[in-house]
Amino acid sequence: MIWEALGAVAIGLALSFTATRRLPERFPVRSLALATGPVAALLGALLTRSILGPGHPVQTLAAAVAVGAALLSVLIRPARTTLSGSAPA
Repeated sequence: MIWEALGAVAIGLALSFTATRRLPERFPVRSLALATGPVAALLGALLTRSILGPGHPVQTLAAAVAVGAALLSVLIRPARTTLSGSAPA
């Protein structure tokens, strides 16, 4: 169980680090995103392990990725759109 938990935290950290590096303008508070990823992935892994039981490491880590990505997506700010070509009123 400890390896699944450590793997889930590592996956969540990698997921949040990648998200903040690829979309820095969409994550205004980088430290919040870097903290949310590992915690969300650990939550997903522990929840999946409690439902499925031991002996399902692939499914546990897949759920860690899914929950981590879902909770990180909550932090994304909408992209700013500029209206090019419109004249000021």
